Amino acid sequence: MGNLKIGKITLGSCQTNCYFVYEEGRGDVLFFDPADRGDYLYEALKEKGFSVKAILLTHGHFDHIWGVERLKELSGAKVYAMEAEKELCEEPSFNISAMAGRACSITPDELLSDGQELTLDGYHLKVIATPGHTAGGACYYFEEDKILISGDTLFEESVGRTDFPTGSMSTLVRSIKEKLLVLPDDVKVYPGHGDATSIGHEREYNPFL
Repeated sequence: MGNLKIGKITLGSCQTNCYFVYEEGRGDVLFFDPADRGDYLYEALKEKGFSVKAILLTHGHFDHIWGVERLKELSGAKVYAMEAEKELCEEPSFNISAMAGRACSITPDELLSDGQELTLDGYHLKVIATPGHTAGGACYYFEEDKILISGDTLFEESVGRTDFPTGSMSTLVRSIKEKLLVLPDDVKVYPGHGDATSIGHEREYNPFL
């Protein structure tokens, strides 16, 4: 494809980055991690002429899934997540939603596996399993466009926390080194919180790696 664009809406108490990937001239988008206000996201995209064709989750923590059911209901889009993340998505005590005061349980429509190639409404992407922040954490890679949606796996000069259920710092660092740092330097990284970065920058400056 080679001409994808990425939009960002930041929402919620955790300032979660919600991303939508689209092609110039097309109204169909893939949406990643719908934070906590699915109705707002739906209307904001609709005003721009966009229609959500798939909802993809990098992981199942509350601040990334609270908006899922409403956005799914309004858009009719299927929800995708890693097979290893199913239990966390469904269990409020694991996904921290109960602790955060708004218990939430979601069941993905499609469960994904590491290395799986997806074609969703003409968009091509690869699923990269990156356990560590959670057991079923994933990144989504648009190889031709050099776009990586990293969720809470990799941040600008930082990495995701690992003190919540199913987290492991050693697993997280191994995931990043073995799965992400092997990508080209100029791959742009779009994390779940904070500013965008690049694989090359993180390889050189990230103190956790």
